[in-house]
Amino acid sequence: MVETHGSPRAGVLFSLSRHLREDPLGLVGMAILILLSFLALAAPVLAPYSVGAQDLSQRFAAPTPVHPLGLDELGRDILSRLIFGARISLFLSFVVVSSSALVGLTVGTVAGFAGGWIDDVLMRSIDVLMAFPGILLAISLVAVLGPGLGNLVLALCLIGWVGYARLARAQILRAREMEYVLSARAAGARSERILFLHLLPNISGPIIVQATVGMAGVILSEAGLSFLGLGLPPPSPSWGSMLRSGSQHLFDAPHLIVYPGVAIMLAVLSFNFLGDSIRDWLDPKLQKSLESGRG
Repeated sequence: MVETHGSPRAGVLFSLSRHLREDPLGLVGMAILILLSFLALAAPVLAPYSVGAQDLSQRFAAPTPVHPLGLDELGRDILSRLIFGARISLFLSFVVVSSSALVGLTVGTVAGFAGGWIDDVLMRSIDVLMAFPGILLAISLVAVLGPGLGNLVLALCLIGWVGYARLARAQILRAREMEYVLSARAAGARSERILFLHLLPNISGPIIVQATVGMAGVILSEAGLSFLGLGLPPPSPSWGSMLRSGSQHLFDAPHLIVYPGVAIMLAVLSFNFLGDSIRDWLDPKLQKSLESGRG
């Protein structure tokens, strides 16, 4: 893990940027995410047409200079819907991952730091939740509550925080036996000070890596639920709902499914590439082996 105590934030960012320049896949992942974020933020300006504008006389039209990615089954511009779909996917992944990570980090930290019966109760509760397949639980919850952004976030967060809790607990159990924690206890430091100034900063690396990769999982889960008709209701330009409508015209209008499929693939790969690169950057042993391999 990279130590950040006593180092300015600019030094950490410089170290990460330097690592990304030496990692082609990580750099590609970062570039794609920057592009997707730009498209999401500037969607109202960049989208050439309104997402709801229809031209039924041009249904299933192939790509043309006027409509670079063609039109869908209702004569809506696919490029515009893809751009606004990036906003939905990134917003949803950020909200779900940040909420899940916050809850999981809190529960896992309390379980690992307190120990005893508190640890037993929390971990047995987590074991019960993990007995249910996450995607099936999300499908059941959305089917009961109905499609919608709030219900989708709730369904994905219901089981998503469990992985962060288990990881945080494992990291706390490992870190609390380290020499710097024992030294702090011997010096008379309070438990709260040890937790917030020593333990949490030093377990943040694995949490960040899991959160980065977890965003890819949220995008895939949202696409799967929307493909089943349990995601955002029409006419929301979700990539998953675009796949669902395009799958009915796979042979007569393949561009309806190709472009949203490519968008999902690029988003998922970019998060995975960036997560792997950050993991390598935070692992000193692996970083040294990579540097020796380059030498």
